[in-house]
Amino acid sequence: DEELTIRCCPEKDYDRETRLRFSSLLRDHHADEVREMDPGLIDIFFALSAFTGSSGTFKILSGYRSPETNGWLRRFSHGVAEHSMHIEGKAVDIRMDDVSIREIRQAGMALAMGGVGYYPRSNFVHLDTGRIRYW
Repeated sequence: DEELTIRCCPEKDYDRETRLRFSSLLRDHHADEVREMDPGLIDIFFALSAFTGSSGTFKILSGYRSPETNGWLRRFSHGVAEHSMHIEGKAVDIRMDDVSIREIRQAGMALAMGGVGYYPRSNFVHLDTGRIRYW
């Protein structure tokens, strides 16, 4: 139930305070650990909002994951990668109130800013700043 509002400036550096607030919001809530998140994720959020005409309100299900949390999740779900981009602070799992996950997936693929994973049964989309790939 936390909120963060960020003024986005694509292709510009975000100040340290903004990056720290963003990273804190996306912390591993299970281990209460913060890792600096890739600011490129902020650019992905901005681009998704612009592309879809959304209000830009994202529901973040998962951001950073400690190796321990990721290992724990792997024991319960076959869809969790051993070397997840979440561990590197380069991935988020999201949904939005005003955009369907199908539309988020399509927009993510069209924007070609990183990886896009589609999980319709769990009602979320994975986005990362890694190489462009889809699943």
